[in-house]
Amino acid sequence: MAKPAPSNPAKEPVFLVFQGGGALGAYQAGVYEALHKGGYEPEWLAGISIGAINCAIIAGNPPEQRLPRLRQFWDRVSELVPVPWPAESGIGRRLFNETSAAITAMAGAPGFFTPRMPPPFAATPGSEAAISFYDTMPLRQTLVELVDFDLLNDGPIRVSVGAVNVLSGNLVFFDSDRIRIEPEHIMASGALPPGFPPVMIDGEPYWDGGLVSNTPLQYVLDTKQPGDAVIFQVDLFCARGDMPQTLSDVLQREKDIRYSSRTRFNTDVEKELVALRGAVARLMGKLPPEMRDDADVQFLSRCEEEGAVSVVHMINHREVFESQSKDYEFSRLTVNSHWHDGHRDAAKSISHPAWLDRVRHSSGIMTFDLAGAVGKVDAQMVV
Repeated sequence: MAKPAPSNPAKEPVFLVFQGGGALGAYQAGVYEALHKGGYEPEWLAGISIGAINCAIIAGNPPEQRLPRLRQFWDRVSELVPVPWPAESGIGRRLFNETSAAITAMAGAPGFFTPRMPPPFAATPGSEAAISFYDTMPLRQTLVELVDFDLLNDGPIRVSVGAVNVLSGNLVFFDSDRIRIEPEHIMASGALPPGFPPVMIDGEPYWDGGLVSNTPLQYVLDTKQPGDAVIFQVDLFCARGDMPQTLSDVLQREKDIRYSSRTRFNTDVEKELVALRGAVARLMGKLPPEMRDDADVQFLSRCEEEGAVSVVHMINHREVFESQSKDYEFSRLTVNSHWHDGHRDAAKSISHPAWLDRVRHSSGIMTFDLAGAVGKVDAQMVV
């Protein structure tokens, strides 16, 4: 039986694509809140690491429970440092953030992970305790509590989460259209070494998908059925940045580059493929009848039109007081700030005139970057 497709104001299937990024994932929760309030309910969720956890919470709850469950998760993991610091910016805020990150490193995050005692250096080689600093069983308990996995697998939303096979080094996607998703699949997607241990699935160990690619956009583009779609791509790391001035800046910039995963490169490649498909289609119409049975011509004729795809890009931009520890800085103040920023950027994007007044194209890919600097609009189309 086919899954019912949720409605949305654009009258197109809506896909949400979530990067990994630890504590920064609260930004994605804010994005979902704005989309939910705007009537954009997803038909497909694809995520890596913390993005996979957000995907599971959204897909594993009925619409009226999704935001409360997301809030419950993010309040839980940020409860160790719940009291706001008086400084909102500058050196005071950086000191607060670094202190919060240090608390997380030493004590873990409630409902997510706890430090191993004794540490891995004292554990038996080859054991799980010897190859990771933290125990992630609290995350499993949280997922079981907050996610209805029957609804996740049999409900209206397709879920795809990426993880890396430790032995082969290959990135794989666990897809609810193909297999039953369990808590272990979500945990595997977020098992970032050496902090977290690999997760065993069908006798194979898996680590965080971000080790190979932190953005599942290409998987969605490659495996979607031909037809129209709106893809909200939500990035937690910004590929563009300034020249580092300190060693701390270097560490943060390196992390941003590594985990941004070249999202715009993916859309640029897809535009080239769309142009190629169009050229092939036009060429087929110019061939004489006697050539149309040629094996090469028949092979090229299978290049189907993909439909009209609109990619709305939203990026969590760094704050001046953040450092390379920003992805494990789980204070309540910072989590709420990320949530607010995600809501702001998504609300701005879906209310922007370039989005509201867009002319639906018949085929090809159009990209929108509407939540950046004031007046900056990136709307491009290839047909």
